[in-house]
Amino acid sequence: MKSSIKGLTLVSLLLFALAFAIGPLAAQTKTSAVNSPKGSVERIKVHGASLEGNLEGDTPDRDVVVYLPPSYSKARTRRYPVVYFLHGYSVGVEAYVKMLNLADTADSAIAAGSSEMILVLPDALTVYSGSMYSNSPTTGDWEGYVSHDLVAYIDSHYRTIANRDSRGLSGHSMGGYGTMRIGMKHPEVFSALYAMSSCCLMNNATQMLPTPDSARGRGNAPAPAPPPPPPAPTPSSTARGPAAEGRGRGAGGFGNVLSAQSAAWAPNPMNPPQYFDLPTKDGQIQPVIAAKWAANSPLVMVDQYVPSLKQYHAIAMDVGDKDTLGASNIDLDKALTRLGIPHTFEQYEGDHGNRVTARFQNNLLPFFSQQLKFPETKKKK
Repeated sequence: MKSSIKGLTLVSLLLFALAFAIGPLAAQTKTSAVNSPKGSVERIKVHGASLEGNLEGDTPDRDVVVYLPPSYSKARTRRYPVVYFLHGYSVGVEAYVKMLNLADTADSAIAAGSSEMILVLPDALTVYSGSMYSNSPTTGDWEGYVSHDLVAYIDSHYRTIANRDSRGLSGHSMGGYGTMRIGMKHPEVFSALYAMSSCCLMNNATQMLPTPDSARGRGNAPAPAPPPPPPAPTPSSTARGPAAEGRGRGAGGFGNVLSAQSAAWAPNPMNPPQYFDLPTKDGQIQPVIAAKWAANSPLVMVDQYVPSLKQYHAIAMDVGDKDTLGASNIDLDKALTRLGIPHTFEQYEGDHGNRVTARFQNNLLPFFSQQLKFPETKKKK
């Protein structure tokens, strides 16, 4: 058991290191907005009542990065749609801001014809390297934080169009999982979804045991995140509460993935100091815990949320043809098709991280530019 988990962890870390070494951040997109109007980036903290009292001890005051489009500082009465973007596992929001080259990429998309939108990226790095954007007494209610606390704060502090028709939810890897998970449950908040290279679509705890190579490709673990490691941790990206003090936190990054998923999907307030249950014990699957993992899989959940998903104006998914998460994303595409849920799905040439920035600029932002509701006289044709 231990050797199999260590093997999976080692592979993940090696792939992560490779993704960093080959430089996926280098010129994923060549579009320049040198002579175009510039937007601005603000870094704020947003308190999450939904995260208060989490047993991990993570702070409920989260770092959030906000991109404001070029006209925001001048058109004082104008209001804007908002796109929320959820980052992947093992790194914080600043790593994705750097990878996406956020301001320049958004400026370039606008220069190429996309409409101006506010972009909001919350930090979900936790003591176990990622929240899984789930609802758990151990991690806190990240579903509530994203769909209520964060949206309410942004609507009350920025000139947004405070209506579901003008809100989009998106993310990459763990953030793609969060997009589908939260999206299924909150069509009253968002009207369009874009999930990039989603992880964790089928959380099969039996994969914690040794399996033949032929059984892989629909894995439950997040794939290696493409950004480089973030700078030194900030207070909001490290655990400060008593539950975190003096406790082992694993190897960091992907060394924490089993703990992160267990904390999100199998919390146990009566099992200190980790406050979660593992899906295996002495090399044997624990059936009830394994069932909890499966219950948090979008491929299992989707049949229950057909009416909710049919309320969306548009749903888009994509994944690289060399991404190890490709098979599970194809399975979700087939499930949505089987259930009659309108959506688009693209499998493009690439891996888990080498085209994220280009697709953010050339696919994700134009998608929301077309699908969200803008002020009639302001929307670009």
